[in-house]
Amino acid sequence: MEILVCGGAGYIGAHMVKMLAEHGHHPVTFDNLSTGNREAVQWGTLAEGELLKPADLAAVFGRHNFAAVMHFSARALVGESVADPAAYYANNVGGTLNLLQQMRLSGVHRFIFSSTAAVFGNPVRLPIDEEHPKSPINPYGRSKLMVEHILEDYAPAYDISSVTLRYFNAAGADPSGMAGESHDPETHLIPNILHSLLGAGEPVKVFGSDYATPDGTCVRDYVHINDLCQAHLRALEYLEARDGAHSFNLGNGNGFTIREVLAAAERVTGRKVPFEIAARRPGDPAVLVADSARARSELGWSPQFPTLDAMIATAWRWHQEPRY
Repeated sequence: MEILVCGGAGYIGAHMVKMLAEHGHHPVTFDNLSTGNREAVQWGTLAEGELLKPADLAAVFGRHNFAAVMHFSARALVGESVADPAAYYANNVGGTLNLLQQMRLSGVHRFIFSSTAAVFGNPVRLPIDEEHPKSPINPYGRSKLMVEHILEDYAPAYDISSVTLRYFNAAGADPSGMAGESHDPETHLIPNILHSLLGAGEPVKVFGSDYATPDGTCVRDYVHINDLCQAHLRALEYLEARDGAHSFNLGNGNGFTIREVLAAAERVTGRKVPFEIAARRPGDPAVLVADSARARSELGWSPQFPTLDAMIATAWRWHQEPRY
């Protein structure tokens, strides 16, 4: 099948494009390359364009016969969303509306949406399942939740069936070393740890050491990038047999403190990680851990990289010899 991958030059999108190609599909990446990497698009074809320009979308849909759309194109920095909410609502909501409108015009009926644990806000119970209250605390999370509501309305009205996948903390790199994580600036913990070990960064900042957790640092649920992509393949199959709007949380179900991540990185690399304790960041929940039972039972999804050490080992391989 021809699959449109919006944001296919980004971290998750590039891994998805690779996996689609390996499973016999023809991925078409649609990306403005503002944060993605041209060199990351090593499979399928690249169509440069803007979600905010309907003509760009019309052009790529006019050249292809898409069976489905996967949407990874979003601004995704919480702090930036607080400082510039207009950009987040324009891109994450307005851009998605443009994409859905072009799907309607082109008769494309299957949509897989990258959402986030940020739609839940501060958790009121753990682990977090799909029925957990959704009270996002920043414009980024609110923009994603708005799209989730849009998809719920579009399914019965316009016959656009969707699967929303809510990521917790994506981590790692493709074991082949062909794809990995490359952001500028880099805000994710594991790549920043590895950058510091390779002499490319400052000591790692640990934001807060007085949380009500086993060692005082935040607890997060990490899920390997290839496991996330496998869930998208499962979602594609799921939509072949089901209509409607569906949502799934994706995580390993295991929480790790920041100090445990540091210790795992030291085990994998054999090097001591330099770090310093900094003040808490506003809005950081103490613990975020997913309940992914629905994805396991309904999608048949099961993470193949359940340990921190395995995830970090793939990232370490990539960061020592990055391809882009």
